[in-house]
Formats: sequence, structure tokens, C-alpha cells
Amino acid sequence: MFGIGGGELFFIILISIMIFGSKGIPDIARFLGKSMAQLKNATNEIKHEIQKSATENGMDLNTLTGGISEEIKKAKEGIKKAVNPMENIASDIAKPIQKVKEDIENLSGPIKRQ
Repeated sequence: MFGIGGGELFFIILISIMIFGSKGIPDIARFLGKSMAQLKNATNEIKHEIQKSATENGMDLNTLTGGISEEIKKAKEGIKKAVNPMENIASDIAKPIQKVKEDIENLSGPIKRQ
């Protein structure tokens, strides 16, 4: 959660109780919750207005963002392959190794049983 560990979270809670007191913490949490809800509603309204004005002008945002999303996905895959090339090699090698392993087990199966 936000890169904060358990000990750090405990320390933050302890300091906040010391500063605001145990009676003030619920009020602060309530205020933060309402603020986050208002912020979320405001961003949703802005998104809705942008989509509404775009459709009124004859633009389709889904096709515009769809192409960008595909390009971003391709770029991520390319970066992943460039950063970790051994991952692809391991998957390519695993299939023949598995086949050889099965062949050895098939050949040695009757020998093991005797």
C-alpha cells in the first residue's frame, strides 16, 4: 500500500494520535473520505463532458484511444523482451526438454518396474 510497510504505518498512526488525539482522528478520516469522493465525482463529470462534446462534434474517442492503447501495449512487450531476453529463450527450450524427459521416462518405465 503506497510503499509503506507495517512498521511505518504503525508509526504514522501513533504520531497522528499524538498530534490530533483519539477524538479528532474519526473527523479527519471522514473529511478525507468526503474529499476523495468529491474529487472522484469531479473527475468523472469532466470525463463525461469531454466524451459528450466529442460525440457532438462527430469524434469517436474509443477509436482514438484504442489505437494508442495498442501501440502502448506493443511498446511494453518490446521493452519486456529487450530487458529480459532469457524469459523467451527459457520458454522455447522448455518444450524440447520436456519431450526428451517424457521419452526417457517411457524408455525407462519398464526397467523401473522390474
